[in-house]
Amino acid sequence: MLAIPAKIAGNKRVVLCSPTDANGNINPAVLYTASLCGVTEIYKAGGAQAIAAMTYGTESIPAVDKIFGPGNAFVTRAKELAQQQGVAIDMPAGPSEVLVIADQKANPAFVAADLLAQAEHGPDSQVILLTDSITLAEAVNEQLRIQLSTLSRKQTAEKAIENSKTIVLDSIEECIKWSDAYAPEHLIINTEKAGDVADQIQVAGSIFIGSYTCESLGDYASGTNHTLPTYGYARNYSGVSVDSFVNKVTYQKATSQGLKNLDQPLK
Repeated sequence: MLAIPAKIAGNKRVVLCSPTDANGNINPAVLYTASLCGVTEIYKAGGAQAIAAMTYGTESIPAVDKIFGPGNAFVTRAKELAQQQGVAIDMPAGPSEVLVIADQKANPAFVAADLLAQAEHGPDSQVILLTDSITLAEAVNEQLRIQLSTLSRKQTAEKAIENSKTIVLDSIEECIKWSDAYAPEHLIINTEKAGDVADQIQVAGSIFIGSYTCESLGDYASGTNHTLPTYGYARNYSGVSVDSFVNKVTYQKATSQGLKNLDQPLK
């Protein structure tokens, strides 16, 4: 999500900071993937302290120009402080979010699975269902109860679900307005005419259209970048792309005659 766009953009130095396990080791899968993606430096550090190290530089971790990647509330705040020190960041990207718009035609089991897939990320994940059908809302709540019992990360998902919201509105049009006001990181549209609904959305980090387009598809397989704005920042930021790693410079060169042709604005 981050290393490959950086390499495509031509960045010669790509740094990865990763926390370790109890034995002080980075997961071998992370190391292999980093090598595969062209990461040039790897440091054993995580959280806000890694952000500080990359901002100011230490004896073992040289400073960087840009810091990208999501994290918890402490990481997000650390990135905002880093920005004040002249380091560029991708966006404020905190705990993960999903908002599902579903109508009475939606499969309640699918909707519940989409909500739980995000809830198990962490206890502070934000999970919201918008619907115009009380019947669907009740069916989804029942499916949440059933599916929760099967999860290996049940306790984590339960904490997120405790703070989740199911909101029943008068129409899908009202759901669209509510979603745009909220500006979710991930927006799943599970309605009869999902494409038409998607066309009306103005603000979201990434949109998943139709009952079979689960959010985890975007996480792992569909190819869209998963580093997305949270906290409503989708109103102001886009997800990471190759463009995020490029500095754009403008150039001017005038001839003698060209300068004469433009002399009036210069007087």
